Amino acid sequence: MSYKVIYHFLIVHLLLGRWCLCAKIPAIIVFGDSSVDSGNNNYISTILKSNFEPYGCDFDGNQPTGRFSNGKLPTDFISETLGIKPLIPAYLDPKCNITDFATGVSFASAGTGYDNATSDLFSVIPLWKELEYYKEFQRDLRSYIGQDKANQVLSEAMHMISVGTNDFLENYRILSDRTAEYSLENYEQYLIGIADNFITELYQLGARKIAIAGLPPMGCLPLERTINLLFGSACAEEQNNVAQDFNQKLKALVAQLNHKLAGIRLVLSDTYDILLNIIQNPDSFGFAEARTACCGTGLIEIGYLCDKFNIFTCSDANNYVFWDALHTTEKTNRIVADNLIKKYLAEFL
Repeated sequence: MSYKVIYHFLIVHLLLGRWCLCAKIPAIIVFGDSSVDSGNNNYISTILKSNFEPYGCDFDGNQPTGRFSNGKLPTDFISETLGIKPLIPAYLDPKCNITDFATGVSFASAGTGYDNATSDLFSVIPLWKELEYYKEFQRDLRSYIGQDKANQVLSEAMHMISVGTNDFLENYRILSDRTAEYSLENYEQYLIGIADNFITELYQLGARKIAIAGLPPMGCLPLERTINLLFGSACAEEQNNVAQDFNQKLKALVAQLNHKLAGIRLVLSDTYDILLNIIQNPDSFGFAEARTACCGTGLIEIGYLCDKFNIFTCSDANNYVFWDALHTTEKTNRIVADNLIKKYLAEFL
């Protein structure tokens, strides 16, 4: 057999192999907070919005979409890499319908958490409401492609959950009711109970492939470094320790539910290590700055504080790990997505 024949044989099989892998995931269905909100907050009454410049400055057409970044989110890159579609639409986007949502949709809402009290802080969509939207989506999907086909899509779709940071940084640290009611350990267990119920209900609704994200190194977010100014703006180890401890509890929950729920394939898609590695070794990933963000001074700006009139905003977000004081840049999101696919989500392929 000639080298030319062997070459064409390998190429064909690689392409077919990639198609077969991607074909196993017909849709990506997303729940959570600003880390995966592709624009739902645009259509509700809340101050937590990002549908204005300079958000989206590196997005196709330089258009702000409601994503809390200069461009795409990790879920967009995951969908694109798996050959599904380049962007995950927001469920509340009036320009979209079931034909758009059938292969991927995000119910996420910036500012939400496991705890209903977290979503109440900024009047955003609580997690239980995201589940109600999912049920509505299921009814529409069954009307669109039929009962049997819809059930097959739902069982093979990748369901992604990314939430929890706001519960600790915005809720537990601020609301006296929660700190008076729960010790930190008990609050973590309270949230784990909510996660347990949420995943179990997804399972009862037909979901079988579910990825739940762990918490990031919260203490290294630019805003947390700013709050930690008295300690030289280093990463706040207390917040990082909370994230690691909570992630261990999530890991135990994942093992428990994989044993308890027949046929479920549940994974913990842990972003902690890859993000901490990027933050501690920015040069290795092609970044120049990991302590402060691109938008504004990079110390405190989020949402409306990060606007087109802020003269301090950087000229090239690709040099920065973070876009605003809480959210990562498109470049970081791509690296994180690649890591998640290779290390965790390959379980579904």
